[in-house]
Amino acid sequence: MWICDLSTAAGLRSRSAESKAQIVREVEKNVWPAIAAGKVKPVVYNKYFPLAEAVEAHQLLESSKHIGKILLTV
Repeated sequence: MWICDLSTAAGLRSRSAESKAQIVREVEKNVWPAIAAGKVKPVVYNKYFPLAEAVEAHQLLESSKHIGKILLTV
């Protein structure tokens, strides 16, 4: 399975249960083994935001000027 348009990659809500099940099977077959082997790792933004800076973190998220996950520390 290859997703060409990444802007719709997260849009699973409108898909049928059968389509979602197929995606899950493909992920289990092709993605999870790579994660388990350490070949695929999450990308984390280069700054951890303390909870007190949650507003700043959310503004960054909304700006789309980041790559990776934005993490808050508590």
